[in-house]
Amino acid sequence: MWQFWLIAAGVFFIVEMATVGFLVFWFGVGALITMLFSFFIDNIYIQACIFLFTSTLLVFLTKPLVNRFIIKNKTVPTNTYSIIGKNGLVTQEINPIKGTGQVKIGTEVWSAKSVSEQIIPKDATIEVLNIDGVKVVVKLISMTKVTIS
Repeated sequence: MWQFWLIAAGVFFIVEMATVGFLVFWFGVGALITMLFSFFIDNIYIQACIFLFTSTLLVFLTKPLVNRFIIKNKTVPTNTYSIIGKNGLVTQEINPIKGTGQVKIGTEVWSAKSVSEQIIPKDATIEVLNIDGVKVVVKLISMTKVTIS
């Protein structure tokens, strides 16, 4: 019966290579452990219980450990979201009533809207708070022109 558990372990490991969940791997390890027990225990029901117990135990005991080493949903600010938190210069008055306004952040010019729904005059210094569609949401920092590097 040990051949069955060896083949099952191989199948589980192949399935694990096809997926990236790192879950099926533990069933393969459970099958290998059961294979070792099958040399001493001939009862298939006991072997199946050993397989279920060891596989389940391995999944629950190692999942927190595996989660520490797998980076999930760690977003790196790239492209457009990299401008959030940066300062810019108003190049066209931001008027929430008209829906107009532009800012220059670094070398890029963006359409802008004010977070506080206030009019922000040209040449004022702003900070980018968020991106809403194709517009940056900004807040006023200073009414005077400041050199932005």
